Amino acid sequence: MKTFSSLKWLIAICGILALAGYKSYQQWQEWMEPASSQPSYEIVEVKKGASFRQIALELENRGIIRSRDAFFILAWRRDELSSIKAGEYKLSPSMRPEEILQILVEGRTVQHLVTIPEGYNRFQIAKVLDDAGLIEKEAFLKASSDKAILKAQEIPADTAEGYLFPESYMLPRKTSAADAVMMFTSQFWKIWKDNGFQERAKELGKDVHYIVTLASIVEMEAAVPEEKPIIASVFWNRLKKGMPLQADPTVKYGLLVEKGIKRKRLSKKDLRTPTAYNTYLLPGLPKGPISNPGLLSLKATLYPAETDYLFFVAKGKRRHKFSKTLKEHNRAVRKYILKR
Repeated sequence: MKTFSSLKWLIAICGILALAGYKSYQQWQEWMEPASSQPSYEIVEVKKGASFRQIALELENRGIIRSRDAFFILAWRRDELSSIKAGEYKLSPSMRPEEILQILVEGRTVQHLVTIPEGYNRFQIAKVLDDAGLIEKEAFLKASSDKAILKAQEIPADTAEGYLFPESYMLPRKTSAADAVMMFTSQFWKIWKDNGFQERAKELGKDVHYIVTLASIVEMEAAVPEEKPIIASVFWNRLKKGMPLQADPTVKYGLLVEKGIKRKRLSKKDLRTPTAYNTYLLPGLPKGPISNPGLLSLKATLYPAETDYLFFVAKGKRRHKFSKTLKEHNRAVRKYILKR
């Protein structure tokens, strides 16, 4: 009888354990289900240095997961408790916990579209990034003149001006200024190499910095794409003849970086103010680029139109009147500038 009684108790205990196990399994399955069937999304910021328990608690409090403890166990089983990456995430309670964990581990952060217009200088780019809430202005300016970054990116200048390629980029919030500079300049080198610009520059007997500097001026002077090769030809012709470029945008840039003065219109005094960028006073090119040229301006500079033009003046509607002689140019100035 004792043996039968002991067997009964053993069967009972096994039944209880099996039931408990079944209940636990059911509970686990429930926890691994989405917290909601509604496909709504929330932006969750995982701060640098946050513990996994802090992250799980926030997800539970915001109704994105059912159980912080189950989420912790899930990550522990996968050995991913320390694999979460900081950043901004777009998550939904309609996602399964496994999917949410995978997104956090892979660092699939929210990407923000930012567009750098052609012809923007590094100060303007810094403001675009700052206004977008992505990178502080001063941090970007500091990174774009960081010697270590410039050396790593093979930029032969004191700043990355001219090499911050204008394009649309997807950036996660909290992108470091250094990473942004590396991204923009890497894109420049990709464009430069993919288009065979290095070989063409060698044909012209010029290095990359010379071409980028000249292209940055073409970018600022040409308002319509079809005029870029013509304006580039004017500058090449003047350089060959030893004539000063007399490009107003170089004067404005020099006043900005050396005097802290922003100008929309230049005075005669401005034209006589010495800077390393004033092409009214200096022969040849300025110290360096004055903007960040786009693909068309780089192409126009490397493949200029064949002309004998030495002058141009704005005639309205974003276009220019080109002249071969000073006499023709003065006539154009009287017609298009003085009358206006």
